[in-house]
Amino acid sequence: MEKSKSLLEKALMLKPQDRFTIIEGLIQSLDEPNKEIEQIWAEEAEKRLKAYRDGKLKGVPYKEIFGEDI
Repeated sequence: MEKSKSLLEKALMLKPQDRFTIIEGLIQSLDEPNKEIEQIWAEEAEKRLKAYRDGKLKGVPYKEIFGEDI
């Protein structure tokens, strides 16, 4: 925690553009997709599509979910 506080104090002394660059980099590092989770979702989507095509899963009309037509 002490390291983080010291780092923050140093960052606050930077020019605004440099602080922005640091903030942008930190946010991007938090938003990186987890490839393992992405793979799990892709496999699940394929299973659901196959089940739908095989008639084992029924679709729900858009209007029923969102209350309006597209």
